[in-house]
Amino acid sequence: MSKTRIVMLLLSLFGSAPLVAAETYVIDTKGMHASINFEIPHLGYSLLTGRFNRFSGKFNYDRDKPSASSVSVVIETGSVDSNHAERDKHLRSKDFLNSKKYPEATFVSSSFKEDTSGAIVMMGDFTLNGISKPLTIRVSKVGEGEDPWGGYRMGFSGKTSFLLSDFGILKSLGEHSKEVVLLLNIEGVREE
Repeated sequence: MSKTRIVMLLLSLFGSAPLVAAETYVIDTKGMHASINFEIPHLGYSLLTGRFNRFSGKFNYDRDKPSASSVSVVIETGSVDSNHAERDKHLRSKDFLNSKKYPEATFVSSSFKEDTSGAIVMMGDFTLNGISKPLTIRVSKVGEGEDPWGGYRMGFSGKTSFLLSDFGILKSLGEHSKEVVLLLNIEGVREE
């Protein structure tokens, strides 16, 4: 066999071999092994906490090049749950989340990198109340491995905060209640 034919054969074999790419994980909301929680001071006397009960998303994680990893999440704003029906109704109103007009909030990452302390910093665009702004989330990897059902899972936790006014939420809750903290616990199941 000529050298040219050998080279062509090798090129065709390597050209058709799948490239190792980032692994894609679906956020496990079916089993509720993920949560998006929030907290905000109430009049400066205590912390009001709550969560969003319905959301979905995926993330890609590239072990060889973590900076190529990405996340996208969609949150149903009408699923806000602060364990108080009347307050939740108010939170869904035009004063806050305006859920009828803007039923979804989204986050799409734009970068994923480690800072000098070894912590992971993810940046992206967060859209809430019809307004998109850059948002930085500090992330830590919780763990990964096989699950009892034959799947493979990976989990992260994250924390970020933003001013309500940055997203057009101007209802005054007092001097101490201008910034909300989001606490994210994301477990994903690898797509096969």
